[in-house]
Amino acid sequence: MCPGLAPIVWHDTYNQTVLENYYANHKITVGLTVFAVGRYLEYYLDSFLISADKFFMVGQRVIIYVLVDNYTNMQLLPRGRFRTFKVFRIKREKRWQDISMMRMKTIGEHITHHIQYEVDFLFCMDVDQIFRNNYGLETLGDSVAQLHAHWYQSRPLHFPYERRELSKAYIPVGEGDFYYHAAVFGGTPLQVLNIVQECSKGIMDDKKNDIEAVWHDESHLNKYFFLHKPTKLLSPEYCWDFSLRSQDITKVKLSWNWKNYKLLRVTD
Repeated sequence: MCPGLAPIVWHDTYNQTVLENYYANHKITVGLTVFAVGRYLEYYLDSFLISADKFFMVGQRVIIYVLVDNYTNMQLLPRGRFRTFKVFRIKREKRWQDISMMRMKTIGEHITHHIQYEVDFLFCMDVDQIFRNNYGLETLGDSVAQLHAHWYQSRPLHFPYERRELSKAYIPVGEGDFYYHAAVFGGTPLQVLNIVQECSKGIMDDKKNDIEAVWHDESHLNKYFFLHKPTKLLSPEYCWDFSLRSQDITKVKLSWNWKNYKLLRVTD
C-alpha cells in the first residue's frame, strides 16, 4: 500500500479468477486512447495496436481510439473478438512539446463528446510502447496512475518534479509520494476527464505566464496526483524500460519501445 492507501498492483498480487468472475457478472467496455502523429505513426502505431489486440483486456469489450494527423499512413490491421477501432484526425502541432501537452486538451474533448457514453473505464497511453503480457482487469480503478520505471525506487527529494513556483505544476522540494509516468494513466471516463481538464488548465495558465513545465504534460499530471491521490497504482511492470535492471520486475506487461528522438521529434 502507498501512503495514500491506494494498492500497488504487481504481477501475482491479485486473484485473476475472482476478477474474471466478478466482471462476468458486470459487463464492461474498456477504452484506450493513443496518439500517433508525425513519425510516431510510421514507426510505432502498428506494433502498439497489434500487441494491444493480443494482450490488452483479453476477453473484454474494448474500444481503441486512435488519434492521428494523417490517415494516409494508417494500415488496415486485423481485429480480435470484442475489439473496435475508432480513428480520428487531429491537428498537428508545430513542436513536439506542444504535441505532448495538447493531447490533454484533445482527450478531454473526445471524452466530453462521445467517449464518456461508450466505455466504463478509459486508459490513455503513449504509442511508443509494446504490450508483452496480459494487461488485464487488475488494472481497473476509479483513478489509475503509473509508477515511473526510472524513479519508483527514489526518494521524493530526487523526483524530477517542476520546482519553479511560477508554474502551475510546482511541487515543493521534499513533498510528494511517487513520480508518475504520463505514458499510462486511466480510470473512469469522468475521472480521466477531470485529470486531463486540470492538466490542460495548468498547461494553458503556464503558457500565459510564458513558462513551460520541465516535463511538460507529465509535470502537470504529477501535480494533479499530488493533489488528488490515485485510487490504484500500477507497478513498473506495467510500463517498463528494458534498459534498466531490477529484481523487482518478474513479468513485464507493457514496455517502452526504442526511441531515436532526433529522428522522431522532427516536425517538418
